[in-house]
Amino acid sequence: MCSACWQKHPGRPFIRGEHLHDRLADPPPWLTDFVAQVAARHCVARACGFITDLGRLLEDEHSNSPQALLERSRRPGRSMGSFARALEDFFTLRGLALPTDQAERLALNRRRRRVEAVPEPLRQAIADFDDSRMRAQDRARRAGTRPRSNHTLETALTTMRDLALFLMTHRSKDDWALVDVHDAEAFLATLPKARKRRLTVLRQFFRFARSQHIVLVDPTRNLTVKESNGFCGRTLTLDQQRGLFRRWTTDEHVHPHEALVGMLALLHGASSSEVRMLQIINMDQIAQTVRLGKRPHPVPLDPASWTVLQRCLAHREAWRTDNPHVLVTKGTKAGRSPASTAYLSHVLDDCGFVPRMIRSTRLVDLVNTMDPKLVAAAFGMDPQATLIYLSDRVDETRLSQWETDRS
Repeated sequence: MCSACWQKHPGRPFIRGEHLHDRLADPPPWLTDFVAQVAARHCVARACGFITDLGRLLEDEHSNSPQALLERSRRPGRSMGSFARALEDFFTLRGLALPTDQAERLALNRRRRRVEAVPEPLRQAIADFDDSRMRAQDRARRAGTRPRSNHTLETALTTMRDLALFLMTHRSKDDWALVDVHDAEAFLATLPKARKRRLTVLRQFFRFARSQHIVLVDPTRNLTVKESNGFCGRTLTLDQQRGLFRRWTTDEHVHPHEALVGMLALLHGASSSEVRMLQIINMDQIAQTVRLGKRPHPVPLDPASWTVLQRCLAHREAWRTDNPHVLVTKGTKAGRSPASTAYLSHVLDDCGFVPRMIRSTRLVDLVNTMDPKLVAAAFGMDPQATLIYLSDRVDETRLSQWETDRS
């Protein structure tokens, strides 16, 4: 066998695993299973590299427990490395080790970068504000309530960073005690569409600042949102919906992921998160239903949606993956994690519409043709959440139809 053929030989990872097993004085009992898993999920070269890295860890002077091996295999920086991810998937699937805190570390670094971007005179108050919200998140987790997500905490720090830069650059103020209502109003006017979200964060911060005696008066106390609570987003026209339906059901060149995300949003009001977390076990092949997110009942799929789903499953089979999710990408085929949120946010770029706009079109239609409470019950939403999609005008065509039926 020549060198090129040997490099691609599928038995090479198993031979390297046997050599490692013979070389170790006390080989772990899970070594053979790990070699088999990486050989099935990765190419020959990468699988051999993982076995070599594992041998380097097993032969050093440190502990060889699964948890200790997992911690030592992590690389510093944003990514802990493909080898550490392979070990984490193997150990956690078999209950040998706990998952790493990689997501928390990345979130900590993101928050730290936002705090460090704040000008020095205003930085300490925002750092203390972040610490208090992290303590509140930890208390909520221990109490079993709903803690703030990392995205919510990072968005709040982004708003406070922008406010601090605005005060230093445009208002020439380097002390939180000097901030008044006019400063807050001027800052909110820079992004009128984000006024409600930004004002919520400002109120939370100045409430904390007042409790810590950083400020004497809350400058946001008398500020109002100045916007209606009704839905003000964009929706698709009927012709646009028909065009998208034809694209996703007849065009074979459309990527299966785009077709699935689009069809579930267009016909079933599915969010990107619901499709992203959809797993194989959530499907009923006989009843042709799927379980989406936190919806209380399975969602029956129409023939067109079911056909698109089968096409997506066929695309998934080509990856030869053990990932339990329906949407499997090149980056997730070797593990068990879902596709990234960034991938879902761009999966519909080719069709020219964002998933939220397509989903909002379906929700607006359902809420205005049915009882909003029934829609909320079917989608697992809060009843108040569906009321914002309720139209604030009377449909002229329905009034005329009602008059005709009455006469």
